[in-house]
Amino acid sequence: MSKYLPERSVGAIYDNAPADNPFLAAMPEILGQDDFNVQIRSFPKLPVNLPTMTATERRQALPLISSIFVPLDYMYALYDQMYRAIRSTYSTRTMLDEVRQTNALFHGSTSSNYSTQAATGSILGVPGVGKTSTIRRSLALLPQVIEHVEYMGKPFYCKQVLYLCVECPSDCSTKALALNLVAALDRAIGSNYFNQLTSLRSVAASAVAAQVKILCLTHHVGLILIDEIPNAVVTARKNKQIKPLIKFLVELTNDTCTSVFFVGTPIAEELFTSQEHLKRRTRGIRLLPFKPDGVYKSFLEQLWAYQLTPQMAQLTDQLANKIYDWSGGIPAYTVKIFMESQAQALLQGRSCIDAKTIQRAIDVLAIKVPKTFAGGTHISDFSFVSEVDLVPEAPVVTPATISVPEDSDEATMKEVPRLFANKRGRPAAERDADDLLVALKSGADMLGHLQKRDLLEVFSLC
Repeated sequence: MSKYLPERSVGAIYDNAPADNPFLAAMPEILGQDDFNVQIRSFPKLPVNLPTMTATERRQALPLISSIFVPLDYMYALYDQMYRAIRSTYSTRTMLDEVRQTNALFHGSTSSNYSTQAATGSILGVPGVGKTSTIRRSLALLPQVIEHVEYMGKPFYCKQVLYLCVECPSDCSTKALALNLVAALDRAIGSNYFNQLTSLRSVAASAVAAQVKILCLTHHVGLILIDEIPNAVVTARKNKQIKPLIKFLVELTNDTCTSVFFVGTPIAEELFTSQEHLKRRTRGIRLLPFKPDGVYKSFLEQLWAYQLTPQMAQLTDQLANKIYDWSGGIPAYTVKIFMESQAQALLQGRSCIDAKTIQRAIDVLAIKVPKTFAGGTHISDFSFVSEVDLVPEAPVVTPATISVPEDSDEATMKEVPRLFANKRGRPAAERDADDLLVALKSGADMLGHLQKRDLLEVFSLC
């Protein structure tokens, strides 16, 4: 059973943790993958009167497909990374450290009486792969605010904010980002810091930035998540104003030990690798679309149950390949094609979707995705071992002696037939038996092959 109720703000419950760190003691426990999948998935119910619905009513019900959320292994990897980032914030400082840091910021200096830097990183992925929705669902499983009243028999009044989510401002302004953080904090704890700052006639960006640092320490912010970081790349190309923003974020992490993570598309990699001090601070997961394999087909099969047409179409390899070819394995495009295909079938009076209606949907949506992507990990390639399979102090087994039980998950995974999309490009040309490439691939004696066909000229050296 979870330590806290599924509420946005909860009262602190302490467990066995260091006596000088109530924030770490109040942290919610991390969920196992099975519990995580149950809590984030979304499979809406089909209308009970579906058999009697008209074509118009069926089209009106199609948007429910957009609310489907299929748990995938990579999502747990993101959740685990976010949880560890929050925990690292509270692991790198004690109560005494926080008091020293806050006092130092008030006096315009820095304190060195605290330990190592909190976690920083980035999560980049192809648009439509599900980064932002997964992260927001993952963070929603944690209470955003933990209210402390008493710790170890003594009064202890404060609010601990586990995370704040903001978007990178389109103009890459340090002041705008700082005010966004203040507004997000107000929404979390019901404060009025934003109005207090903006009510002043003029306030310098540096003053707002300093205030944000103090607020992060005052309310013990564990993680700052900055979405749409590619906005900074666009601005950097135009007027080269990225440095002040990045400098502010680096100082925020150093001065407050608050974890900071960036979320966006692979275009942000250009920014992260262009500056040495950002490289180590922005490492993280890089997400690529599905491979045309069993994981993709399993995802499509779960979507396939949501057919609102009068008849159910069978999911064939031909249809699965067609959808993959045009969606590029991107989940958002896969869902879009599936939903629009049904709309086109209902508009044309067809009983179910088929290759023609799918092609019509592709043409209507004008979907065009890249055929190649930069480096990263395909969302098909994430897999985790169940905790019940982890035996403490297990003897070391060499790879040569490892055997896979017939009923294990790994054996089942190997049995999943891989579904490959249609091959692109021109078919290989047929070559003559005397062709040099044919002879080379066959392992023939190339010297004899050339002599036999009078293709070898011998020179003698005097």
